[in-house]
Amino acid sequence: MKSSPVRDLLALTQRPEVISFAGGLPAPELFDVDGWRDAFAKSADDRRNLQYGTTEGNPVLRGVIAERMTRRGVPTTEDDLLVTTGSQQALTLVTTTLVEPGDVVAVEEPTYLAALQCFQLAGARVVPVASDEHGMVPSALAEVLVADRPTLVYLVPTFANPSGRTLPAARRQEIAALAERHDVWVVEDDPYGELRYRGEWVPPLTSYGERVLYLGSLSKIGAPGLRLGWLRAPRSLMSAAVIAKQAADLHTSTIDQAAAAVYLTNTDLDTHVAGLCAAYRERRDTMIAALPDTVPAGTAWTDPDGGMFVWVRLPGAVDTTDLLRQALAHNVAFVPGAPFFATNPDPATLRLSFTTNPPEDIIEGMRRLAAALTSPSAAGAR
Repeated sequence: MKSSPVRDLLALTQRPEVISFAGGLPAPELFDVDGWRDAFAKSADDRRNLQYGTTEGNPVLRGVIAERMTRRGVPTTEDDLLVTTGSQQALTLVTTTLVEPGDVVAVEEPTYLAALQCFQLAGARVVPVASDEHGMVPSALAEVLVADRPTLVYLVPTFANPSGRTLPAARRQEIAALAERHDVWVVEDDPYGELRYRGEWVPPLTSYGERVLYLGSLSKIGAPGLRLGWLRAPRSLMSAAVIAKQAADLHTSTIDQAAAAVYLTNTDLDTHVAGLCAAYRERRDTMIAALPDTVPAGTAWTDPDGGMFVWVRLPGAVDTTDLLRQALAHNVAFVPGAPFFATNPDPATLRLSFTTNPPEDIIEGMRRLAAALTSPSAAGAR
């Protein structure tokens, strides 16, 4: 077992003088504190919300989430949903239900490192699938499905972590068809899907086929401290996932679920999300504009249509794990890219998160990063 480098980095970046582009953290000043305070107060008036609850989750909350998913092109009922303690638990439950030690899990490359941790902890063999600037390549997945016969395929198709890439609709349709043909489950992890700043909306992958399991979350559009997510799955799989959750924690916090039900019922979430998108769009644009003067010539980076991350690859023989020490000495932080790879890491990559800091701090942070990358110590890491 290996600790998450992002979680370890968060401890190093707690110093107030550090400008951190490391964690995928929403901007705290954009939390709807008043709305959540009112929702919790109303929920606490009903003592049943402080009692044990059903494993499946608060029926009102599931109903509201089902309506929202249906409006996004995925017809969903309350019975299709299991409320989880963050979408990370939903992934853990799916893995517990479907993956045995020695099974193969196919993932896009690079991919969400906590998903890699989850699969490795289950004893799975993780096989990467070739990806390009548009995400997972369907023909490469087809080869892996034949050669390695995975039990599960995992990807973040919309504004991926860490790359920021978005899988086009045509590829989503191809991947869903491959899943049907090879009788394999695909996990669509979608915590960032509503944070779009540019371009046309793409239907969720799960809208293209019955073999796709959907993981949703309130962490990025509500608040991550709520630890509220959900699994959308067919009933053939849902009963096993419910049993796995019973064994894990009985149920997700009843008071948090009740407050979320009140909040989502009484709040215009679309307006709130539009405000988030406006603020994050400015922050993304600020970071992208600063990159040419921050990184050395020959560097490549993504320019995401949404989400939270810019993926950077520095030129030459560089190890960004070593460069991070120099960056921290300049009071700025990023996440080295190597842990996001299942097998053969690219040490010259790094991930920058643009959502946490306001534009003026992003400008200062990028100035510090430029100084770190051009320092004599940084040259020794090349």
